[in-house]
Amino acid sequence: MNYDITILTAEQYLNPLQPDWYVSQILQEDKLIQTALEQNGFRVHRIDWTNKRFDWSDTTAVLFRAVWDYTQRYEEFQKFLNTVSTQTTLINPLKTILWNLDKHYLHDLQRRGINIPKTVYIEKGTHTSLELLHKEWKFADSILKPVMSAGARHTYRLNPNNRAEHEKIFQQLISEEAMMLQPFLHSVMTHGEVTLMVIGGKYTHAVLKKTKPGDFRVQDDYGGTVHAYSPTQVEIDFAETTVAACTPMPVYARVDLLQDENGNPAVSELELIEPELWFRFYPSAADRLAEEIQKMF
Repeated sequence: MNYDITILTAEQYLNPLQPDWYVSQILQEDKLIQTALEQNGFRVHRIDWTNKRFDWSDTTAVLFRAVWDYTQRYEEFQKFLNTVSTQTTLINPLKTILWNLDKHYLHDLQRRGINIPKTVYIEKGTHTSLELLHKEWKFADSILKPVMSAGARHTYRLNPNNRAEHEKIFQQLISEEAMMLQPFLHSVMTHGEVTLMVIGGKYTHAVLKKTKPGDFRVQDDYGGTVHAYSPTQVEIDFAETTVAACTPMPVYARVDLLQDENGNPAVSELELIEPELWFRFYPSAADRLAEEIQKMF
């Protein structure tokens, strides 16, 4: 059977027998977009991205959703992208996905006039130390993380009292992959991280992610919580401007914002591959995405 749209997910989210609350939310999100696509006349199915039996030329386009296990399978994922992109259309496109895989994209955004936190890249194989870096860049509290990561993998909050104990893992990490260092923005603990969804270049809805008391990570894996949020016009304009700075314009985007030291919005993450889009907070956004996809046909 030929399909118009194939929704991509991870194997553990395909047909779970006893989904917990977390997986149930993923299933709800996928159902919302599948229903919206079908109501727009598309023939839709949902599949594990690692499926070796499916002929990808049997689908007109693929939509990336909860393919979140790729972060532990980068090499396999990149081979998948290179193969599948020759057989069907990727939403968002291959160029966008490859660019967004590596957080060097923040530097590209900065060069295009988008405000980001001060960011220092430490390339793989660099000979340096945490102490030297913090002295050179005059950082006190900071955040260290890989340039290719998700879910706060190897993300550490550093300060003068704990930098020495992180030196060993830092040296191990920079021998294997590129890392990035940013000043710690305390607004994440006081105000939270604002997340705006932008579809077809236009803002649709937003959520506010808050940390667990005493933590600095907003991910629910670490006790973070998600709340409905009404952004300011400044935040909306900033998110739309950020997405407009991408070439080509992504069909869908998630813009994560923190307040910088001056109280201005700064892009902490720009998610263009498989972001959670929180359709369950604003179901009509799934219809908007379906409409934007229809414009591609």
